[in-house]
Amino acid sequence: MSGLQSANAHEYTALIDAKKYAEAETAIAAKLAIEPTNADALVGNIDLILLEGNIQRFDDAIKMAEQCIQHNPNSSECHESLGNVLGSKAEKGDMMEAVGSLGAIRDSFKKAIELDPANYNAAVSLMSFYLEVPGLMGGSTSSAKKLIRTTHQTNPEVAKLLQAKFDLYDENFEDARAGALAVKVDNAPVIAKLQRDILVTIGLTLLREKELSDAEKTFLDVIQRFPDSEIAYFGLGRTLLEQGKPKEALVHLEQSLSLKPTAVAWYRLGKTWQALGDSTKAVSSFEQALAFSPALSSKARGDAEEQLNALKKTDFATK
Repeated sequence: MSGLQSANAHEYTALIDAKKYAEAETAIAAKLAIEPTNADALVGNIDLILLEGNIQRFDDAIKMAEQCIQHNPNSSECHESLGNVLGSKAEKGDMMEAVGSLGAIRDSFKKAIELDPANYNAAVSLMSFYLEVPGLMGGSTSSAKKLIRTTHQTNPEVAKLLQAKFDLYDENFEDARAGALAVKVDNAPVIAKLQRDILVTIGLTLLREKELSDAEKTFLDVIQRFPDSEIAYFGLGRTLLEQGKPKEALVHLEQSLSLKPTAVAWYRLGKTWQALGDSTKAVSSFEQALAFSPALSSKARGDAEEQLNALKKTDFATK
């Protein structure tokens, strides 16, 4: 349900896409120091906070988005950013508070599209809302289908991506994958990023459903098109590990970590070293996972702690 990083390019998009986060943060801070209500800088700052994933900073991001809207009421990106951060907080925060914010999330994305029908990231986020939220709380497959038809009028290729999301929701996995891969993204980096993100979602869904061969193919497709996608390498590594191929998994998990370290990639690397019988490297990886911020999920953290304790006991017993 949470929004993606803003699809419409702002002044700091190139730096963020290149993973030059420190440079982007410095440039944004300099801009806000002289122009505290600049829409591009506020949206860029919110993007960085969402990429960091620290829920403790989400309230600050909400205030930034509200400030952005107050001073730039006709900015589609400001409204989209509010939907993005409210959606991210709803996924990670208090359940009752999340329910109370659902209307604001939906309306933020709708307003973003109203102000700019070419804000396709807002369209994808609104599609996610309609498909993931229960009907009594604003979800609606009929609204999702209407959004596909409306988007087709402005961009048929983006409409195909929305249809792929609908097919995935309907568990028509092959149609979803084929539809997303068929989208033409020539000279359209905005649409290319949306295609990447939807294909990754399809791959992760196939992995969760234990459709491991199709998951592997999907992640390979993503890597071929987007060789800097750390989550695609992570997904491929995890898929190979699930198939009992730890040696092959190792390469891709290490590549994921080289592109963007995450707690979950360190955790899966620990599991991989365990499978390969290298307890020293497994211990190191689990320790990295437990120390990393943003933190592991409570379930993964509990398992990492359990594995780490067992490895250390075994290592102690053999000395």
